Amino acid sequence: MPVYEGLTIDEAIAHGLHTLGLKKEAVDIEILTDAKKGFLGMGKKAARVSIEPIKVEVEQEPTQESVQEPVAAAPEEKIAEAAPKQASHLEELEKEEAVKELALYLTTITNDMGVPALVKIQHEANGLIVMNLETSKQGMLIGKHGKILNALQYLAQVFLHRIAKEKLSVIVNVGNYRQKREEVLTRLAQRTAEKVKETGRPVFLEPMPAFERKMIHSALSKDDYIKTHSEGEDPYRYLVVEPAKKYF
Repeated sequence: MPVYEGLTIDEAIAHGLHTLGLKKEAVDIEILTDAKKGFLGMGKKAARVSIEPIKVEVEQEPTQESVQEPVAAAPEEKIAEAAPKQASHLEELEKEEAVKELALYLTTITNDMGVPALVKIQHEANGLIVMNLETSKQGMLIGKHGKILNALQYLAQVFLHRIAKEKLSVIVNVGNYRQKREEVLTRLAQRTAEKVKETGRPVFLEPMPAFERKMIHSALSKDDYIKTHSEGEDPYRYLVVEPAKKYF
């Protein structure tokens, strides 16, 4: 996997995207090391990230539910082309109307990707809106490590912010992926905490959506030996798990 450097993690990511000629939605990003200022010019190190294009496996045989002609662009390219355009004529909508427009928006995107999905809306008690995408091709909407789904999630949140009168929070889900992902993140949090305690050094996790970072924050919040905080700018914002200084 190619490695790119910069004075900051954001600069290293920007350098890699420019070199590859790709957009953020079309790549996997892994943070290797953060930058170090050094002392009196000694020990200074650049931030390092690895970036690799997302590879999506496209089914060769059409299913009964998909009778459209194959699209030329890859799913991540269709996502990148999507939606601010659809939101341009909409603004200051009430919650119910905004959610309906979002459902139509996600329907259009998935159709353009060649992965038509039925969008079912679920309202949680805490005000969270869950958009469940039902499709026979779940893997194509999830992508490697959930990258495609997270891109849809990011666009859905931006779309809502642009058209809704009030601030609304949304999660886009396919099948039971989010539930499984929560279990994975909980195990990741535990393994990362153990590594930090063993080495006494911080660990930088890969960029992830805000609600996933909150899961890890929550999982480690009761561990007095560990601190967590987020760095970077969305959608590259990532979590840092580090030792509590009073114990190390």
